[in-house]
Amino acid sequence: MGAVVGLAFGLGVVLLGSALLAPAGSRRPAPTVLVVDLLARAGMDGVRPRAVTGAAAALGLVVALVMQALSRTPPIAVVFGCLAAYLPVAYLRGRARRRQREFAEVWPEVVDHLASGVRAGLGLAEALADLADRGPEPLRPAFAAFALDYQTSGRLAESLDRLKARLADPVGDRVVEALRIAREVGGGDLGRLLRNLAQFLREDARTRSELEARQAWAVNGARLAVSAPWLVLLMLSFQSAVIRRYASTEGLLVLGTGAVTCLGAYALMSRIGRLPVERRILS
Repeated sequence: MGAVVGLAFGLGVVLLGSALLAPAGSRRPAPTVLVVDLLARAGMDGVRPRAVTGAAAALGLVVALVMQALSRTPPIAVVFGCLAAYLPVAYLRGRARRRQREFAEVWPEVVDHLASGVRAGLGLAEALADLADRGPEPLRPAFAAFALDYQTSGRLAESLDRLKARLADPVGDRVVEALRIAREVGGGDLGRLLRNLAQFLREDARTRSELEARQAWAVNGARLAVSAPWLVLLMLSFQSAVIRRYASTEGLLVLGTGAVTCLGAYALMSRIGRLPVERRILS
């Protein structure tokens, strides 16, 4: 009974804190929308959201069954099952961060190429399609798909929209919208705009890489500190006489308190050490 009261109190504190920290009138997107956006940012927009949720549920169930067979303690099986169910989401988030970091390094080169094409007298569609062969390697598939779309439909606006959806990158949104405006209203200073944008992107990427390098040791240390207790608990799962104590009321209270403390500490660490992330306001 004490464990239930403690877990209920912890859940109430979390809900109260989220209500106080959330902006007034803000609405969180549906979970399906969040998964779709995460898949797009990870470069896996061809994967269905149901596949992600199914993989998470299957992995969590398998790990829970394995831990139940090893420890014969249901609370331990549930804890590690929940941790395993989060692994697909963690993988997608890590892939999205690596992809966005990789794009940030090559976007100045893309903008320079577009500026050179504009100075050489190429049209916007031709300059963009040329990136499928001469652009940076990570962005070539997206621009190759754009070239095929434009060659098939002949509609630049719709092809640019599909290009933004494939890239799922805030810098890409900015570049595409600048090109769209220049085409619709006539941008005589497009070349100078692109050169200034390339310089800004280089400075931003340089600054961000320096900050990430300086805070990497602190972030990795915090992650190790959060994961260490659960690694110890995993090792204890092979000692049935010890691990079965967590099936009692006191054991449930210890697990619940530890889970809430670890989640709170990790969330606080992530919020304090989080660098400003550019949002896709032009998507």
